[in-house]
Amino acid sequence: MTSIPAPGPAPAAPDQIKVWFRFVPREGWLPYDTEGLWAIRLTHDTARVASVPFLRDGVAEGETIRFSTDTDGLHWAKERVEASGNCTVRVLPVPSGPLGRSPQAVHEQFAPFGLGGEVFSAELPLVAITVPADADLVGIKELLLRGQEDGWWHFEAGCVTDAWRDA
Repeated sequence: MTSIPAPGPAPAAPDQIKVWFRFVPREGWLPYDTEGLWAIRLTHDTARVASVPFLRDGVAEGETIRFSTDTDGLHWAKERVEASGNCTVRVLPVPSGPLGRSPQAVHEQFAPFGLGGEVFSAELPLVAITVPADADLVGIKELLLRGQEDGWWHFEAGCVTDAWRDA
């Protein structure tokens, strides 16, 4: 099994835990089959996801999930208990495009919408972005499509809502 660690700093509070998500790796994509995400423990078996997923589809920051803890103390996601209404979008700048390999340039494009994101690594400048439920979904989708058409980036929506689909 190949795992990707949770992005971001180590836990800042005792109620912050890492919850692991299993998935089937996609052909032609990164060879991972698990991803650890930071989460805030709510009860003995529920937590709220506190980081944006780079690889796991169908989950967004802010979701409440149920997990089980194995004999090694690892917390494994079992199911979503409550949706956050947020979406997860991943943007990979095209190296030969106008933004080059710069994740900072990607961030600058989304800053007017109040969006930030996390970067996978210097070698792979994939930017994972949480799009809040109350964001300008139409404007964000237009920017994503225009950026792809203009050769700035490739993107995928890893977790969407009905509001995103309808925008």
